[in-house]
Amino acid sequence: MKLHHLRDLLAVADHGSLRGAAREIGIAQPAMTRSIQELEKELGVALFERRSRGIVPTAIGEAFIRRARSVDNELVRARDEVAQLRGLTHGSVRVALSMVPHMALLPEVLRPFRQRFPDVRLDILDAVFPTVAAELQDGRIDCYIGPPPEQLPEGLIVEKLFDNTRVIVGRKGHPLAQAKSLSELAEAEWLTTSITAQAEHELGPLFAQHGLPPPTLVMQAHSALTLIVALLYSDLLSMLPTQWMRFPLTRDVLQAFDISEPLAAPPISIIQRAGLPLTPAAEHLCDLLRRAAAHMESGNLGEAVRLP
Repeated sequence: MKLHHLRDLLAVADHGSLRGAAREIGIAQPAMTRSIQELEKELGVALFERRSRGIVPTAIGEAFIRRARSVDNELVRARDEVAQLRGLTHGSVRVALSMVPHMALLPEVLRPFRQRFPDVRLDILDAVFPTVAAELQDGRIDCYIGPPPEQLPEGLIVEKLFDNTRVIVGRKGHPLAQAKSLSELAEAEWLTTSITAQAEHELGPLFAQHGLPPPTLVMQAHSALTLIVALLYSDLLSMLPTQWMRFPLTRDVLQAFDISEPLAAPPISIIQRAGLPLTPAAEHLCDLLRRAAAHMESGNLGEAVRLP
């Protein structure tokens, strides 16, 4: 098995046709066909089957393609790592951040990272763990920073950066802004985020813990922009990490309700694959995130609480 076999395999999987894959790679279609046949002969199984709209992977093909993507991603990282160890500063780092590290940590790390690795392409996804777990496992993402899942998938490791708390948030001037307990918010309508697979898991257990009926969930937001717009232009409430009330773009237009019940939040952590080192650039980014988290916990928020 040669590297070009894996390259061709992934191209066919991505394009769904031998012709499209050959065009993408820049080789003749018969050469692409021969490459896939050689790989199937070596493995002793069919990796693709023909359908009316092209070719699709077999069940075994799907499994092998996942491994091949991981190998391909590691080869890219290996090249980046060698170049960076030689003192060069090119390559790429791809990470996923939930909303809290976007607000509390990213403002402190962008400038120093760019100063150290000015030619490294930084690719940042706005996401929570369930939406990027597969990409993290197969190496398409270097690491994830945000709330960890209840059950960590095999092959991943987690490193806690800091514990967190939440607050009830609504627009400035909200009619329920003077509420002092969850019971006074029982009739409110709620906006939830996408931190969990099921929206009711965010608020339902909290209300049940205090003997209250389930909250009325009317909207779920999958981005910070949706959350901001919905909160500003409605009377919806949401339970959000406390960093929302420190961030320059939201602290002056939203307000936290001073309710008596404690509102715990998941910790913010770094999750990456076990046994596989990050590239120097990716590791430097994680070091900067660790330092920013330490500054935040000590009360020295730096640029995370003010615009440049």
